[in-house]
Amino acid sequence: MLWGLFVLLACQVVGEAVAHITGLPLPGPVIGMLLLFCLLGLRDAIAPGTLQSVRDSVDTSAGLLLRNLSLLFIPAGVGLVQRYDLMAKHGVGLSLTVFISTVLTLAVTALVFCLVARTFSPAVQESKSR
Repeated sequence: MLWGLFVLLACQVVGEAVAHITGLPLPGPVIGMLLLFCLLGLRDAIAPGTLQSVRDSVDTSAGLLLRNLSLLFIPAGVGLVQRYDLMAKHGVGLSLTVFISTVLTLAVTALVFCLVARTFSPAVQESKSR
């Protein structure tokens, strides 16, 4: 399990370094997640059969983190309580912004899903092959 945590944190640190050095407009953890995805996805091409224990260890560590995910929200809640004055002053605007951005995100996600589903549906594939 410690090896899995090491792999997760190492990917995040490398992602942070890449984001900082290159100035990419992507957060470091996103780059690290892509690195982890590539590492786990290409494990058979890199060294067939040898990285299975790494995958299992990462799976165990990630499962533990996901089971305790609610604990990771406590610092954010404490930060909101500490900044109650700002929440009282700008709470309506922040709430409206969060609501609108959530609705827009859901709408764009649904639109992209529909476009991808149409593109890769069996009926479309059959009509293209004719």
